[in-house]
Amino acid sequence: MKDYKSIYFVGAGGIGMAALERYFLAQGFRVAGYDRTRTELTDALASEGVEICYDEAASLIPDYCKNPADTLVVFTPAVPASHEGLCYFRNGGFTVMKRAELLGLITRSSKGLCFAGTHGKTTTSSMAAHILHCSSVGCNAFLGGILRNYGSNLLLSATSPYSVIEADEFDRSFHHLSPYIAVITATDPDHLDIYGTEEAYLESFAHFTELIQPGGTLLLHTGLKVQPRVPQGVRTLSYSRNEGDYHAERVRKGNGEIVFDFVTPTGVVADVKLGVPVDINIENAVAAMAVCHMVGVPGEVMRQAIGTFLGAKRRFEFWLKEPGDNGRVIIDDYAHHPDELRASIASVKDLYPHRKLTVVFQPHLYTRTRDFAPQFAEALSLADEVILLNIYPARELPIPGVTSEIIFRDIKCPVKEICDKTLLVNRIKSRNFEVLLTAGAGDVCNYLPAIVEAVTK
Repeated sequence: MKDYKSIYFVGAGGIGMAALERYFLAQGFRVAGYDRTRTELTDALASEGVEICYDEAASLIPDYCKNPADTLVVFTPAVPASHEGLCYFRNGGFTVMKRAELLGLITRSSKGLCFAGTHGKTTTSSMAAHILHCSSVGCNAFLGGILRNYGSNLLLSATSPYSVIEADEFDRSFHHLSPYIAVITATDPDHLDIYGTEEAYLESFAHFTELIQPGGTLLLHTGLKVQPRVPQGVRTLSYSRNEGDYHAERVRKGNGEIVFDFVTPTGVVADVKLGVPVDINIENAVAAMAVCHMVGVPGEVMRQAIGTFLGAKRRFEFWLKEPGDNGRVIIDDYAHHPDELRASIASVKDLYPHRKLTVVFQPHLYTRTRDFAPQFAEALSLADEVILLNIYPARELPIPGVTSEIIFRDIKCPVKEICDKTLLVNRIKSRNFEVLLTAGAGDVCNYLPAIVEAVTK
């Protein structure tokens, strides 16, 4: 990197890109980029020093990013190859690389603690980063969610040998990493627009295990279909909520708290209290604490850190929690895969077993909706009421016949409707909801401030 003075990010508003932009700003580089849409995150990046434009015209690229000798260009696979700015750089002799390639370069000189899996990786990696940051071990962390403890998805340490990395399987990005410890949380098929089949998806995870450094470790959730191919000298350990080398025992719930004992191969850390007390975080905490245990974080430090962990934004984030047994509750969650959605709904019902649950779900991607429509309908049928939004397209063009209707028709709960997102605030205001869960990886979260204002004023 010593040859570069500036870095240009095509797709600068992506959460994974944001961590890299902040990292290079901290290293003294000039940082600029393009994104299609202005968001709260792009505004935050701009205030920190990233120059972002929202038009792909090459003429708007800053002059200090137009010298191929000292400018590195980074792009996200979600950006189409026809993007005008990206074409300018590719045709102009610039070094152009994927975000994952750059992350691989940064972390190759460190001991990468890499968290992969269909779901759970953002919360689990964030928990591990928080624990390490609270300990004398420390870490550099590049995360897929904004940690509410820090208001950032980047943590830095000048002395720690460890880097916490959210290892993304989309577009096989995690194949650019060289993990010291690799965690696989789940391998339920996803991104079939990229992989085509479940077998190809599982093969991608198997190849990821081949990349672990000699002397490293694979931490694998019990019962996964993936067949790991770890190199010689790499050990494999297991975890889950109830069994494995690392697991939880004596789970206790009550008064809005979840407490459990963390079991390791060498002992027990008693009375771990979750800072974000939802059922799915028991297993997430087991995986995060397992990795921290492997790198020498004391049990007492782990116990205290988990208790202060506030979670990542959009990961089971409370937006409204009125006092009293009948106070209204609004929770937002990033769940965008059927298994994530099912787990999120189950966790809310576990917290509020005698309350009416209304779920607002925004499907993400036409291909994912096409591939998993029955499973989405099955998960949503666990709710008491469902408001289904139209599909958020993200990087995709429409697919004929693929709309939210193919989910809606199979939802079994008694009260359901399809709603345009522009009407959502008024629809919720007119409902007598008790507990409201908004879910999806699109822009449904952008409506939450207006929803909260509408129902509380």
